[in-house]
Amino acid sequence: MLYGSAGRFLSPENLVGRSGNHFPPSSATLSGLYAQQQTAETKEKFTHLQIAGPFWAKEREPQNFFVPTPLNYLVPKEKSEIAYKLSPEFPTTENETIQWLPQDPAKRKAYQEKPDKFSARHWLAIKDWNKAEKVHSSPWKFLPHLHPRLAEDQRRVEQDGDQGSLFLENSVQLGPDVCLIYLTNHPLEDGWYRFGGEGHMVDIRSLELDGKTQELLNEPVGEKFALITSAVWGSNRFSERFPEQWSVKALLTDRASPFRYRLGGTGKTKRLSRGRHTVPAGTVYVLEEPIDQPWHDWSEEWFPKEGYSFNRWGCGLALPIAV
Repeated sequence: MLYGSAGRFLSPENLVGRSGNHFPPSSATLSGLYAQQQTAETKEKFTHLQIAGPFWAKEREPQNFFVPTPLNYLVPKEKSEIAYKLSPEFPTTENETIQWLPQDPAKRKAYQEKPDKFSARHWLAIKDWNKAEKVHSSPWKFLPHLHPRLAEDQRRVEQDGDQGSLFLENSVQLGPDVCLIYLTNHPLEDGWYRFGGEGHMVDIRSLELDGKTQELLNEPVGEKFALITSAVWGSNRFSERFPEQWSVKALLTDRASPFRYRLGGTGKTKRLSRGRHTVPAGTVYVLEEPIDQPWHDWSEEWFPKEGYSFNRWGCGLALPIAV
């Protein structure tokens, strides 16, 4: 189990341990391991470090890892099969707006006449990316724990009437046959590492990426693509839904999520970055002009920069998609 503060605020929702959940750890958290291992000899090599994730896989099949499902793939609640694959329907008059609908006439009729309730946050096997039919739910669950707050100078419950003597902590129970996956251009040595602000011990193994997956990641994304990691676009002052250099015809996205990371520094707690808002993984873009490059060759001008360019942490890692 992994433990972390239940954290952002206390509310009726948080009293059952769900408000401040943040799992799996971001790629920015993983980059802290590289900072720990950095020496004068490796500093130059890590200058161009790129990490993307988080993803997950079954331990016996780490090459067939799972990525967030594109948001135009709709799955009814309590189901695992994709019921509808939506495409943008562009307006024919000025008074109309873009609609996302199934292309198949029969499915379109069913979708419009009797809309189902759809679940969110699914995962798709990377080997099924071009033939997606079935999705998978997250292989972890959150378990809230209520703990007594200990005094700082002795092992007894703190008696501070204003603060209270209890605090809420979340644990995350990961499936016994599941591992977290991150992609990087600089592997770490196999072994045990302290990971994240809570100091958990994790066992890390580095594997060469499967050839077919490398081919997929090396494909130019074209004019239609989906994000498999969250993205921060815009300047250091404003968060945007896409880089200003793109001419976007259609966009299917969801609610933005807050994002911060530690910049480093000499202090004990290190410096925090600006609070930003991310476009969620699964967001689908349709552009006026295709991008004739894979993600890792995208211009650095598209990514914000604060300490490091955000492409260091896999910001907006995208794969081509048939829409």
